[in-house]
Amino acid sequence: MSQNFFTEEELNGNPDDLFTFIGKIGEGSYGSVYKAIHKRTSEIVSIKVVPIEDDYNDIIKEINFMKSIICPQVVRFYGSFIKEDIELWIVMEYCAAGSVSDIMRLRKQTLTEEQIAVIIKSTLQGLVYMHSHMKIHRDIKAGNILLNAKGEAKLADFGVSGQLSDSTAKRNTVIGTPYWMAPEVIQENGYGVSADIWSLGITCIEMAQGHPPYNNIHPMRAIFVIPARPPPKLEHPEKFSEDFNNFIALCLVKKPEERMTATQLLDTPFMKKAQSEVILEGIVNEAIDLISQGALFREDNVNIIYIYTFYFFIFFLNNNILISNIYTKINYIFKIYDI
Repeated sequence: MSQNFFTEEELNGNPDDLFTFIGKIGEGSYGSVYKAIHKRTSEIVSIKVVPIEDDYNDIIKEINFMKSIICPQVVRFYGSFIKEDIELWIVMEYCAAGSVSDIMRLRKQTLTEEQIAVIIKSTLQGLVYMHSHMKIHRDIKAGNILLNAKGEAKLADFGVSGQLSDSTAKRNTVIGTPYWMAPEVIQENGYGVSADIWSLGITCIEMAQGHPPYNNIHPMRAIFVIPARPPPKLEHPEKFSEDFNNFIALCLVKKPEERMTATQLLDTPFMKKAQSEVILEGIVNEAIDLISQGALFREDNVNIIYIYTFYFFIFFLNNNILISNIYTKINYIFKIYDI
């Protein structure tokens, strides 16, 4: 597909005239995502429809971030439109099988080591590109890795991604989804691209056992547990190969400066065993079939309540409220209510 997907006339026109909507395929904190057909080219695309409200500047940041990324392992951005000054339409590459998280939930099955290796290899290739351009994703998890109809994995959802300058190679903002967050992110010690590597290790555990470590406790409690305890492991490591267990351990190193880079991880024995996307064909076709039957919207995801609770908490952290005070107060609450 060409770099300029839309003509100049289309970019200046009414977006209603450009697409035929097929149906909703997702819902996020900013808005809804739809499957649509671009009338001129007959290409299927996904469109994130975002109400223009107070967070408009945040959406613009996401768009600008996506514009700067051209990588086969990252969801492609085609363009954006403002409709009647009330909605922003972000047009992106369509990934028919949905997220890895969707695939596991719809099929009610975790992934095999072989399947995980294929997905993680593509994810690492995407991270190599991003990190070489001083970009941090900051929210790596199965829900933000999408699969297209060919089984190709692509990184998505850059709403919390960050750009590092050459002079300031570390950020200090607490942001991300709690269970996948690196210890240094939670502790606000300043962090770099290696924070994504920790999240990748947690994602491996998530794909292998269906959930991240500490998912049985409230996310606000998890932010105290993650920095304090040793790096997590698989619940039943004996059920998996030594190479897979070792790969997870290489990602989940507490000291960020001692973690391997994405490039180095691609050279590990576990990644060397990764096969082609052909082995994902079965689960991809099954997921696409289930999605076409509307299965994505048959269940409520109660975890979204926890995630929004966490982001409400992060609001206070990012508005100059001392984290030490918050730690003290919330720990006190946990003790009182035995949370």
